[in-house]
Amino acid sequence: MDKIEQDRLKKEVAEKAADMVKSGMILGVGTGSTVAFFIDALGKRKDEDGLKLKAIVTTSNRSKKQLEGLGFKVSELADIDQADLTVDGSDRVADNLDGIKGGGGALTLEKNVAINSKKIVWIVDESKLVHRLSGFPLPVEVLPISCEQNFRRFEQEGLKPQWRMDGDKRYITHYGNYIIDLAADPVPAPHGLADYLDHTVGVVEHGLFLDMCDEVIIAHSDGTIEDKIK
Repeated sequence: MDKIEQDRLKKEVAEKAADMVKSGMILGVGTGSTVAFFIDALGKRKDEDGLKLKAIVTTSNRSKKQLEGLGFKVSELADIDQADLTVDGSDRVADNLDGIKGGGGALTLEKNVAINSKKIVWIVDESKLVHRLSGFPLPVEVLPISCEQNFRRFEQEGLKPQWRMDGDKRYITHYGNYIIDLAADPVPAPHGLADYLDHTVGVVEHGLFLDMCDEVIIAHSDGTIEDKIK
């Protein structure tokens, strides 16, 4: 499938997700190429249908700039109580709608927006689908102060850690931390691993999004759109 066809499908799932947005909502908006089409579709609805949102929060500066360019006012997560709906992408989605996120490095903000949302919808193409979580390194954001100890501990656990790099330097997150990508594949016992990471001192956040997503809208290469609801 060429890029033109892929973009057409992304646009289609994005427009379907945009149709779920109602005036008066507090909306969470993620990031990524498919979400960019979703933001465009929101702008179209604003112009054509008079869509008015109570508030919007985003998970990236890129999405924020795109929304503001279309005339939307973007709020900080701290300024709202809870989003009615969050639309985002995902790096991998398993059959049970668990996901791996954070390939772009924004996992901490993405999870904070997600956990403070009444409903979560992911929009993806079929390349992101897996039976069980695999095929993508699991991002773990760590504090610089104890990152070396975390790295060694992950090595000892057989999780195959790798530093996320930005050129010849370690990648630095929005919050000034590092990312260790765990290359163990498939993800071993996702709920157990999530619990282990949640209780590891020095870990800020990880990219396992378990029991969070309510619905996934999928663009298939044969031109069909699939809606999976938990």
